[in-house]
Amino acid sequence: MTGQLIVGAVLLVVVAWLAACAEAGLARTTRFRAEEALRSGRRGAAKLMAVAEDPTRYLNVALLVRVASEVAAGAVVTYACVRAFDTTWEALVIAIGVMVLVSYVAVGVSPRTIGAQHPLSTATVAAHVLLPLARVMGPVPQLLILLGNALTPGKGFRKGPFASEAELRALVDLAEKESLIEDEERRMVHSVFELGDTLVREVMVPRTDLVTIERFKTIRQALTLALRSGYSRIPVTGESEDDIVGIVYLKDLARKTHISRDAEAELVSTAMRPAAFVPDTKNAGDLLREMQRERNHVAVVVDEYGGTAGIVTIEDILEEIVGEITDEYDQELPPVEELGEGRYRVTARLDIGDLGELYGLQLDDEDVETVGGLLAKRLGRVPIAGATARMPLPEEGPRPDLAGLRLTAESAAGRRNKIVTVLVEPVAAEEEAVQAEQPAE
Repeated sequence: MTGQLIVGAVLLVVVAWLAACAEAGLARTTRFRAEEALRSGRRGAAKLMAVAEDPTRYLNVALLVRVASEVAAGAVVTYACVRAFDTTWEALVIAIGVMVLVSYVAVGVSPRTIGAQHPLSTATVAAHVLLPLARVMGPVPQLLILLGNALTPGKGFRKGPFASEAELRALVDLAEKESLIEDEERRMVHSVFELGDTLVREVMVPRTDLVTIERFKTIRQALTLALRSGYSRIPVTGESEDDIVGIVYLKDLARKTHISRDAEAELVSTAMRPAAFVPDTKNAGDLLREMQRERNHVAVVVDEYGGTAGIVTIEDILEEIVGEITDEYDQELPPVEELGEGRYRVTARLDIGDLGELYGLQLDDEDVETVGGLLAKRLGRVPIAGATARMPLPEEGPRPDLAGLRLTAESAAGRRNKIVTVLVEPVAAEEEAVQAEQPAE
């Protein structure tokens, strides 16, 4: 009887081993690989393609088979040990030791190594078994997932947590380390994931940076502004700069003046197009899909009070994935210019977190997000060229040699004389101590 139990336990472990192989192979087999195998005429590629169409479902089936086999093997081994030994505690200790060793080596390490080394072959073989098995099990795996979500605090995963974004990110990092993809490609894939968590207000052009034209201006004035600024789409304002009533396109202006020179004297409102409005809390990824579907390249962003917060274009969203896109009209300043001795010239729109990275610090502020905003907060007013403020740092921080950072507003530009660049200088702890010891005049 004991021999039969051992044989049964071994068979169950073999089934768990095969299910673990299937899990590892399917996790590393993409739909693209399945399509390549189908085009090359690989045997079993049709079934592999069917599994690749819904990988989560078949991963759940393989997981259920593995867990059930492991649990059953553990129960059989425990029963065999209880029959073979006189004392119960001795039987339990031996059963636990045997199953931990078997589960770790035979089900944990070995099959996953094989599945990772030969994912396509493993997934193809697994597809022959998982397809009919999934039909037999029906909705059982999904029902168990729903039960697990019901017992889990918070919101669960509808299809199960077995193929998460974190795992996909880890696979991308692993592919880059093994030189299967370039570092820029890895960054781009991570940016695609991050786009799903990005709000429109994080990528928009703020209202203070907009080039606008009043609706009572003429088409000739609008055409001149477009040619001088280099922008092909310009917001049209009504009663105030906060009231955007439409968008005028350079090609529409050129078309009207090309058809009739007299059109130059017409109002710009006759050539503008309706503006699309989106809330600043909208997801950037969702907005990109909407703009593609509606063939709209620019939208006006409104804040929670209904005021104009800025505008966002398809280019702004795409730059979150591929990086900065510049053309012959863009005059982009470098975000960071190193000046030596720990001094940097940065743009006023540089993120505070990026500034902290320059000095090995973690900077954060609940009220502002940019260096220009931080300078204005420390000053308590709108900064002008030459204005200086100091940002203190905690003494027990990662840089005890630094007492703070000195921020100096430099160049100003635009109709509002807005600060463009800020000079950042470290304030050494020794310098701070010397200044504190000097008597006040």
